[in-house]
Amino acid sequence: MIDEHFGLTARPFQLTPDPHFWFETATHRKAMVYLSYGLAQEEGFIVITGDIGAGKTTLIGHLLETMDRTPFHVVQIVSTAIDAADLLRIVAAQLGVDTAELEKAQLLLAIERGLHAVARTGKRTLLVVDEVQALPVESLEELRMLSNFQAGGHALTQIVLLGQPEFRERLNHGTGLEQLRQRVIAVHHLDPMEEEEVADYIAHRLALAGWQGRPDFSEEAFTALFAASGGVPRRLNVLAARVMLHAAVTGEDLIDGDVVRAVQADMAADLPGAAVDASPTAPDHAIPDAEMTRRLADLEARLQEQDQALRRVLTLLVDWVEGDAPAPRLGQRARAA
Repeated sequence: MIDEHFGLTARPFQLTPDPHFWFETATHRKAMVYLSYGLAQEEGFIVITGDIGAGKTTLIGHLLETMDRTPFHVVQIVSTAIDAADLLRIVAAQLGVDTAELEKAQLLLAIERGLHAVARTGKRTLLVVDEVQALPVESLEELRMLSNFQAGGHALTQIVLLGQPEFRERLNHGTGLEQLRQRVIAVHHLDPMEEEEVADYIAHRLALAGWQGRPDFSEEAFTALFAASGGVPRRLNVLAARVMLHAAVTGEDLIDGDVVRAVQADMAADLPGAAVDASPTAPDHAIPDAEMTRRLADLEARLQEQDQALRRVLTLLVDWVEGDAPAPRLGQRARAA
């Protein structure tokens, strides 16, 4: 409904990471510098951390889209607490290695042969592991072992680790990770965007979605959006999408601070706690990461349901206006939408 009402060609504030909507904040610019430096070393580990919704997956997607991939064979893994054996089998499978009935020692040899086969094509393997904070120490140790494989004095693989802030704490202070820690050549933590970056971020995403000036945003609206989201891109997207929906339903063409705060209050009523001030200066109000992820998923599902309900209502109204059908009666759910 938002797209059609405002004449947009895409959803500007979708939650699914999309490198097409890449926006370079100061912290993302630094992350790209560290990634470029790390890749130039052709060995070791590069670690990028950030809160849920900080843009880690979008960052790596942008990197892979814009870098020269000719020298690389890229293997991507999203971790879900994978144990060591399963992690090795996933890596092997992405190298085209048949892992059937292989014991660990045989599996490691098979992976090494697979890495050598990639190297003979003139490439090195770039292994990207997302959600690395979920990996047990044993799995992280297997990644370190993979980084040992060499040919002619050159590493056969380089590894990028993406994770939440707790992984940085584990890496710095956790036991059993000393050897991995020594192999890290570049580290960066993605901070939330600054308040002055919010207006450009919103304008950038709207422009990519075909925005023609409707709805417009006041300066106070950007201040309110930052205050409610803490500058975290995903939280900002959730709130901005809901604000756009509100504007489409009410017919408003100017979104100001009062509109943003009203929508924030509605979100807090729908999902208590989901729309509180999430800024780093208010840790007492912070929501646990897993709970925030669940609530964001619930909110997106609810928005989709409301969008579908509104579409049905508009279709009934159009049929009534253009035809001879009796006036439709709005059900409780449609009125709520």
